Amino acid sequence: MIPVPLVVCVMGGWCAVYLTDTLLKSSAAHRNSYESWLTSRGLALSPFHLKWQTTIFNRLFAYCARLNPHALYLWFSSGLVFGVVSMLGSVLLLIRTLQQTLAQMTSGNPKGTNQQALQVVVPGVNLPVSQLAYFFTALLLSGVIHELGHAVAALREQVRVNGFGVFVFVVYPGAFVDLFTTHLNLISPAQQLRIFCAGVWHNFVLCLAALALLFLLPVFLFPAYYTGAGALVTEVVPGSPAEGPRGLSVGDIVTGLEGCTVQTVEDWSSCTTQLTSAPQTGYCVPSLSLQPSWAHGRAFKRLDGTMECCSNNSLTDLCFSYNNPVDRTSKEKEFACMPVRKMVTGTRVCRSDTDCLAHGHPSAGVCVTPSLENQTRLIRLTHTPSIHMLFVGYPPHLQYSVSLTNFIPRLGFLHLDLPVVLETFFKYVISLSGALAVVNSVPCFALDGQWMLSALLEATLVSVVTERQRRELIGFFLLLGGSALLAANVALGLWMVTAR
Repeated sequence: MIPVPLVVCVMGGWCAVYLTDTLLKSSAAHRNSYESWLTSRGLALSPFHLKWQTTIFNRLFAYCARLNPHALYLWFSSGLVFGVVSMLGSVLLLIRTLQQTLAQMTSGNPKGTNQQALQVVVPGVNLPVSQLAYFFTALLLSGVIHELGHAVAALREQVRVNGFGVFVFVVYPGAFVDLFTTHLNLISPAQQLRIFCAGVWHNFVLCLAALALLFLLPVFLFPAYYTGAGALVTEVVPGSPAEGPRGLSVGDIVTGLEGCTVQTVEDWSSCTTQLTSAPQTGYCVPSLSLQPSWAHGRAFKRLDGTMECCSNNSLTDLCFSYNNPVDRTSKEKEFACMPVRKMVTGTRVCRSDTDCLAHGHPSAGVCVTPSLENQTRLIRLTHTPSIHMLFVGYPPHLQYSVSLTNFIPRLGFLHLDLPVVLETFFKYVISLSGALAVVNSVPCFALDGQWMLSALLEATLVSVVTERQRRELIGFFLLLGGSALLAANVALGLWMVTAR
């Protein structure tokens, strides 16, 4: 569901701004000075839309357009090819996404939207409020780079740039360039294509650059941070299973989950997934240590068919099952309620008594396995500098109880969150810049795809369809189909996000 407080704040803020704007424009005493102030600063205000335009960057654009003309020609020609290919690719991707959405709707499982390549993003719904700064900064950067491509390509083709600006629509920031339409209409369709395709081309390049920076981040941070020695805890969710005197703390380094070695955050995720699907691990203990605790009681079956033998809700004891160490031929399990930390501290993991007998004297080889409810696991978590943490519960709950990073600071004064901030920002740039490249490539009204398609038809169909009106009619129906496809994806995607 869409969070009501967030909607109220956004609507209230825009209403206050628009009301103030209306009052000042309707005031005889302040109207002229207010409108002059807006004009002098390049500001324009309309319902849910604030725009700022300036010419201070025109010299920068002109300087970039004069750099190595031959290299720029090859650069923007490559963008032309990419733009034409991306038009077809974006349509195919939207068709695939629409098929996935419809399949999820008919199956009654809206939570499967995480499997899609494209998703509608709604702040506060499928975008955490804590991530808004990353989202808006990456979105604005992607928009600025997109428009920078248009501006430099236009000046290179001798099309005047009237100005550059940024805007905020509801809560989403963006950027734009204002091109001189007369100059644009005088150049050839191929030149127009280089200008129109420059935006998505630059978004694609920015996506690749952010991907390279993300991949090379361990190299850049190597003098201050090292990796491969475990997963560093940067946050523990309050009230979660990982919190507590013997739980995890910020700064701890997780190195293992049972017999699964953890060297990276990816290892942490794969180990918890493996432990979720695998049977409960057993532990090798000496037969002499099989001494029931004071909480031991008569074994009984739970509702799910598993056995319980502890007579109270002790936080230190668990029911363990094992084979009789005297009569190992017997297949009947025995159960005893025993102190859990005593049973698992310093012991090897096992699946049967055979695993224990292979590493010690026969009298010391008993494999005891916690008798827990289905999907519940006892997990021994190795972390420094503290002693082992013992977790009893559903493994994914442990996975989402902490935030981890691969980067461990070499010096104590280095901030734990710096690599996380960079890593998260690069991931947002990759996602949003790639999404802008896809969406703007779609042949849709009011997007770059409209002008890309128009210029492409003028460049390729002149000799086949000689009448301009027919070419425009073909373009209109293609744009209509692309607009309907994009609108259907947005509408159904929004429904899927808010239905979760």
